Amino acid sequence: MPVTTAAYATDTLPGGTVDTVVIGGGAAGLNGALMLARSRRSVVVIDSGTPRNAPAEGVHGLLGLDGTPPAELYERGREEVRRYGGVIVSGEVASAEPAAPSALPASSASSASSASSASSTSSASSAEGDPSAGNAPSTEATPPAEGDPRFTVTLADGRTLTARRLLVATGLRDVLPDIPGLAEHWGHGVVHCPYCHGWEVRDEPIGVLAVGPASVHHALLFRQLTDDLVYFTRGTELDEDTRTRFAARDIRVVDTPVEEVVRADDGGIAGVRLADGQVVARSVLAVATLMRARTEGLEGLGLPIEDLPDGMGRRFAAGMAGATEVPGVWVAGNATDPTAQVGAAAAAGALAGAHINALLAIADTDAALAAAKSGATAV
Repeated sequence: MPVTTAAYATDTLPGGTVDTVVIGGGAAGLNGALMLARSRRSVVVIDSGTPRNAPAEGVHGLLGLDGTPPAELYERGREEVRRYGGVIVSGEVASAEPAAPSALPASSASSASSASSASSTSSASSAEGDPSAGNAPSTEATPPAEGDPRFTVTLADGRTLTARRLLVATGLRDVLPDIPGLAEHWGHGVVHCPYCHGWEVRDEPIGVLAVGPASVHHALLFRQLTDDLVYFTRGTELDEDTRTRFAARDIRVVDTPVEEVVRADDGGIAGVRLADGQVVARSVLAVATLMRARTEGLEGLGLPIEDLPDGMGRRFAAGMAGATEVPGVWVAGNATDPTAQVGAAAAAGALAGAHINALLAIADTDAALAAAKSGATAV
């Protein structure tokens, strides 16, 4: 149920090889691009225009920008990236896959292989947590003996570009339970995050639509926001100990199956209709969504994907600073950290961008040294 943001002016796709292509124009992607552009790296952001939080009225829990509409936040971000020479292109990525790496000068190729091991050890022992120190997975500290990585990114309209590094910040797709009338209220009367929307729905009659074990803690978090909370089990298990704990917090439990969400005359939520015909009045419904990383067009990269606990979705597996098992590819934001709010996603993008720049600096120096030794020009 992605929502597309308003169209905006798109930049011209550059020719030649760029330092980094960022796939995704949300908080993580734009902040990663900002760090790279400010480091004088050539960076292109491919933005599909479907951020996860597009239906929300405002971004919350973001210091200094609390309440800012998502579209406004991303517009500011795009302009900041452009201010430092970054390029923002509106489009969908149809495919992204490794290409032939750049060639090392012939006389240096053999020495590069042995030097790579020593340089990797040195980089791995750099000051932890400081991207300026070049701290990064040792497999990416030095370009492989065959040359610097390259990737081909193809857009849905057929245009292509080549990048030295990729930052995947595609976000995720929230999948709601299949309950009639539920999806139309997503982002307004139907919420999932107590930190993103909780203050705005405080003191309202809230219903939690259970989807599994995660919903139990979900209910406790929303109980902090209202005294009027109903937990609809929807066929999920709820043991006696949990029922006792709920009773202690005055959380009412309804085991009768849910049939549909009833629409109010003003367009909001009037309540939940049960299988026995009873309507339980509620104005807000909270549900823990199934969270699936957006992987479309990225299959050719071979990025590892792992399941979330309790069957709550799938994410791209990543290590420190978003580095992946695929040399030259990083992941940041909700694509790898599904519960990250906007601030955390932006921070992850910034960290990934800094590490990409640090490793590009090492690769540039290695290439220049190899060229100097062979009398050739670095590619």
